[in-house]
Amino acid sequence: MTLHLEALAVDAADPPALARFWAGVLGWTTAEDRPGAVTVVPSDPVCVALRFRSAAAPSGASRHHLHVTSTSTDDMAATVERVLALGGRHLDVGQQPDEEHVVLADPEGNALCVIPPWNRFLAGTGRLGEVAGDGGRATGVFWSEALGWPLVWDEDDETAVQSPAGGTKVSFGGGPAAPKDGASRTRMEVVAAAGTDLADAVAELERLGAVRVDTVLADGDSVTLVDPSGTELVVLSPR
Repeated sequence: MTLHLEALAVDAADPPALARFWAGVLGWTTAEDRPGAVTVVPSDPVCVALRFRSAAAPSGASRHHLHVTSTSTDDMAATVERVLALGGRHLDVGQQPDEEHVVLADPEGNALCVIPPWNRFLAGTGRLGEVAGDGGRATGVFWSEALGWPLVWDEDDETAVQSPAGGTKVSFGGGPAAPKDGASRTRMEVVAAAGTDLADAVAELERLGAVRVDTVLADGDSVTLVDPSGTELVVLSPR
């Protein structure tokens, strides 16, 4: 059994506003396709959707950040200006002066990087080029098997997976994951094929190395686990 990655979910104090921000940055549309959430829907279906879920006071560090691609130096500058105009800000994460990407944050502090057009690793991935997550090789292998996506990078404990159809890459930076200060503010939301029992999907993820935790979303029709890096993931029933 392989699962479909439906979205990267993000806890938000104001989901509609944050969804509008990201739709503006990426040039995508929004939809209320799951109870209590607003999803930013890709213009290209092979890209990873972003889903913003209500959390009165989002807590815990984000275990993912996003890489937004550019097509030219002018487009890169325009993308940075668009992020700032929509309510984002520059973010200092200790980057060096010679680093060519630009590190920013959305209006609720979630990190994003605008990537220069000559970056070959993200060539052809679409506007949302990469979801960059915590975890070593075991985490990349887990997600490759869970989604049926090949490893497109596997070197020095760093991995990346990508749909066979292309689109957004999901990468893991290697080494031990950063210490947690509560549940991650970001998590993968996956769904099994229609007709597949939710319990069977959960059992398959446990077989691959995930661990179930006692967290259920408000709609009551989902199960939360953690992947080998300790980052939460949610299995949803098909719509």
